[in-house]
Amino acid sequence: MPKNPEPERLELLQGTLDMLILRTLQWGAQHGHGIGQAISSQSDDLLKVETGSLYPALHRLEKRGWLKSEWGISEANHKAKYYQLTAAGKAQLSRERDRWTQLVGVIGKIMNPAAE
Repeated sequence: MPKNPEPERLELLQGTLDMLILRTLQWGAQHGHGIGQAISSQSDDLLKVETGSLYPALHRLEKRGWLKSEWGISEANHKAKYYQLTAAGKAQLSRERDRWTQLVGVIGKIMNPAAE
């Protein structure tokens, strides 16, 4: 029997990765690897963002004008691209948060209908 089995990871719903990236960058600029680590850490390691999903999402968000990036040096003294939320990204995060709250409420109504 394996010791300390890895907790079962949760799959991200389509569209939630963008919201989580925007939320993570709300606290300041971060490089891609750091963004993935922050999401994992804040979810108690239940969410793991794969590189193949993270970097295309970062590029997509930058193309939409929600992020801007610049090259810098990481904590490990490596060249890294740092991403930062733009004003348009902050506005998008607000919209995403509102939609998420609405979605959670609607799903909650379906999963836990009021007793008749």
